[in-house]
Amino acid sequence: MGDDMGQIVSLDQNMINMIAAGEVVERPASVVKELMENSIDAGATKIDVAVEDGGRKLISVTDNGGGMDASDLALSFESHATSKIKTNADLHTISTLGFRGEALASIASVAQVKAISRTKDSLAANCLEIDCGSKGDVNPCSGDFGTTIQVRDIFYKLPARRKFLKTANTEFGHIIEQFIRIALPNSGLDMTLTHNGREICRVNGTEGLRQRISELFSDEIAENLIETATDEKGLRILAFLGKPDISKTNNNYQYIFLNGRYIRDKFISHAIREAYRGNLEPDRFPVVFMFIQMPFEDYDVNVHPTKIEVRFYNTNLLHSQILAALRSKLLATNLDIHARLPAGPNSTSGSDVRRKEITDAMSEFFKKYRTGTTQQRFNFPAASRNTTYSPVSEKIATPAINQTCDNRKFLQIHDSFIVTESEEGFAIIDQHALHERIMYENLCKRIKNGNLESQRLLLPASFELTDSQAELLQKSVELLEKLGIEIVPFGPKTMAIQAFPMILSKADPVDFIRDLMDLLADKNLSVETDRLLEEILDMAACKAAIKAGQKLTDNEIEQLLADRHLVECASRCPHGRPTTIKFSITELEKQFKRT
Repeated sequence: MGDDMGQIVSLDQNMINMIAAGEVVERPASVVKELMENSIDAGATKIDVAVEDGGRKLISVTDNGGGMDASDLALSFESHATSKIKTNADLHTISTLGFRGEALASIASVAQVKAISRTKDSLAANCLEIDCGSKGDVNPCSGDFGTTIQVRDIFYKLPARRKFLKTANTEFGHIIEQFIRIALPNSGLDMTLTHNGREICRVNGTEGLRQRISELFSDEIAENLIETATDEKGLRILAFLGKPDISKTNNNYQYIFLNGRYIRDKFISHAIREAYRGNLEPDRFPVVFMFIQMPFEDYDVNVHPTKIEVRFYNTNLLHSQILAALRSKLLATNLDIHARLPAGPNSTSGSDVRRKEITDAMSEFFKKYRTGTTQQRFNFPAASRNTTYSPVSEKIATPAINQTCDNRKFLQIHDSFIVTESEEGFAIIDQHALHERIMYENLCKRIKNGNLESQRLLLPASFELTDSQAELLQKSVELLEKLGIEIVPFGPKTMAIQAFPMILSKADPVDFIRDLMDLLADKNLSVETDRLLEEILDMAACKAAIKAGQKLTDNEIEQLLADRHLVECASRCPHGRPTTIKFSITELEKQFKRT
């Protein structure tokens, strides 16, 4: 083979650590995460995080945990040195946040690190400095009980890595996110976060979890959370569920914790989405804080370098229990929107300042309400796909005030909204959205008990269709029968509707069938047939419901208001849009300077 040397060489330990750093240390926020987790594993009750220049210049984490003696301090920066696992069996019951033993070694290989640590029974602290893998000696120094680790100039000897760091504000945003992910499940700890010498966040370990959410996010979010807890089959779930009116455009406000560890899991995300189905519009995501506790042997956390993904051994049980816990709580909760009026002009308290964004939003709402575009601001459903409704802002509604059978007053404005008096104030109801919900639940109950009752049309309603549409209807015979629809050939490429469900008498049969064919064309009939049926009933309810812009008689309004008490989820239409917005008399009195 000649005298050529082999192509494979053994890497030195620091190169190994630098490669490991590529998995563990993506950015300054990664360092914050690893160091804070180590502090928690060390039994700390107080953790202070200080960063400069978005963590690019300095990351300092100080805790009051158990600390390390001189020998442990030196060993802690060796590759795969850890106090958290000792045998193979320990890998199956990992209860600590960190356990791999590569974090400190990886960090020290790509930055300047100084560690100061002191145990509870020691008279002095010890100090160790490492410069990109070049480790000095452990020396005594002054220091409080616990550990401080300072990480300076991350990636300063790796320009290719450092150039990928973003601006200081962006990197600090990632640090805030990591701080939140650790602060939420550890509500009994005191924690502070400082940036460039300015305190950004301080949370107290004596406060409750809801108060911690308020401190880390906002009063608005904390005040609009529904708490639920279950404990079944070894799975404990504590969840704070955001009401639909504080939903977001993405799932960034869904925080899932497993035994104190922040995780992401597609099965849990799906369970959350299903739990809110019908309570949220399809393009909205709920705010959820969920804390799950389960035996450590029921999942594997050792599947991802950052430990953000885990593998559950019984995903079906996990999914079903989370879905049941969340769904039952949401169904049992009144999710009507309570309107929040803007604060008065003379109010300058700290809480008012924090709520400026909310106040501005509500001011915008009232501006639009006065110009007749309330429908747009609150995403009220459009009248129907074939109906265009535009409120007339110049027209002053002067309806007669009618007395309902339950001795409460109501009026219809713009032939679209019903205003009702309540003990707390008054409510505005979207007549189409509410009737759509009533129709949907009625349809679901009827079809659960068998096929929908149909009636024969006096004149068959004919329509043309393509060969593919004819084939689609042929495959859907059982579904059509369940819906109470009878369709027969009526000529070349023409079919006729001979019977149609009685409950959908206000819907146009041909229009309904065309939309049904479009829906069926987009779906796989062999998968999730129950879900497909729900979507069809959703469409049917929308078509059969009274429309925006439709004038109602007193009897029709009374019937609508009476029927809302017979449905499970009267606060939302099947698409998840609100049916009712409530206004309190107290808020109104503030606006009129009566309090």
